[in-house]
Amino acid sequence: MRRAFLAPGLLLILVAIGGRYTLDRAGLVDLAWVDLRVIGVLIALAVLILNAAELRSRKAGREGWIIVALLFFLFQIASALWAPPAARVGPQVLDLVLLGVLLVATYQYTTGDPETVIRFTFQLFFVAAIVYALAAIFISGPGEQGRYSAFGGGPNVFARIEVLGVISAIALFMLTGRVLPLLVIPLFLLATVLSGSRGTLVAGGVVGFAALLKLRHRLSAAGIAASVVVSLAAVGLIWALAPPEFTDLFQERFVEQTVQEQYLSGRTDIWMAAVRLFADHPIGGAGVDGFYGLIGVNQAVEYPHNYVLAVAAEGGLIGLGLLTLSVLLWTRIVHGGGHRPQLTGLAVASAVFVALSGLFSGDYYDSRLAWMFAAMAAAAALVAPAPAPTPVTPLATVAK
Repeated sequence: MRRAFLAPGLLLILVAIGGRYTLDRAGLVDLAWVDLRVIGVLIALAVLILNAAELRSRKAGREGWIIVALLFFLFQIASALWAPPAARVGPQVLDLVLLGVLLVATYQYTTGDPETVIRFTFQLFFVAAIVYALAAIFISGPGEQGRYSAFGGGPNVFARIEVLGVISAIALFMLTGRVLPLLVIPLFLLATVLSGSRGTLVAGGVVGFAALLKLRHRLSAAGIAASVVVSLAAVGLIWALAPPEFTDLFQERFVEQTVQEQYLSGRTDIWMAAVRLFADHPIGGAGVDGFYGLIGVNQAVEYPHNYVLAVAAEGGLIGLGLLTLSVLLWTRIVHGGGHRPQLTGLAVASAVFVALSGLFSGDYYDSRLAWMFAAMAAAAALVAPAPAPTPVTPLATVAK
């Protein structure tokens, strides 16, 4: 596999991880209008076109789910026509356009060689999770709320990268048989807890529990015992090596606020406001960014912090219907794993984790990794492996 083939994937993933990175975050205030996402996507598409011969996709078919997903994005963009005056239509439309481009580009890129692309993706996320964790602990430090993050991003997005690092470590172990990636998992778990992202921890726990249920018949008693021992050792290692702020954050964020005070950062009030907005605009919703334009602008709330409720409030039954249909069509494709059960399962786990995280925080663009991993899973399931080359019969043998 040539390096040029891997270059588009590197750019696409960097764009996805970087989020909305404008140059003002680097201190260049006068160039705040420069959106590095757009530049990165354009360069990635150019490299894909230049390597079209090598990236020739294998026949996949059954791509109705991605067509419906694009129709869903187009409907969200079209809903700007009835969005309230205070809605931030321009930035939202750009986010949705980039979502569609990332989805299609990732799918087309993965169909060229699902094995290489997905393995390369997990390698990149494994490295990214290490870099983010070290930067958060040793460079950025705790923020105003005592929560950790890195490179100017929010704690919730930072936590997602760390849990994806855990999934990537497990994936690399399954794909290569090397134990070394598993040894880094305590660092990822420590960084996730330091982020204080309760929703991310819940989403990761649900995916992990579901994976154990699916694999329960393949696990031996010795394997289960070893997992318990490793888990206890990881917890002990985290507790021993964690910075002093760890215990304070854990006590305040997870014990006092969550268990004792049942504090949910005002999420229930925000979600109920989104439900009421859906009830007021049940068919086509309030329009893209309508939640902010009608509610958030007066209450200093950026978005509903729940992807499904945001779609319901701003896209109504039409938006919910398109999203549901796309997910159902995708589920039919990835169910059973298709041609590559292991790779498909790992990509599905990543997509589902990010999607579940989106039920607790984030806006439309924060769902990008869920859509990208969903595209990888579909490509892994649909694309048939390349046929083995036919052995050439020596001429001497033919002569005989």
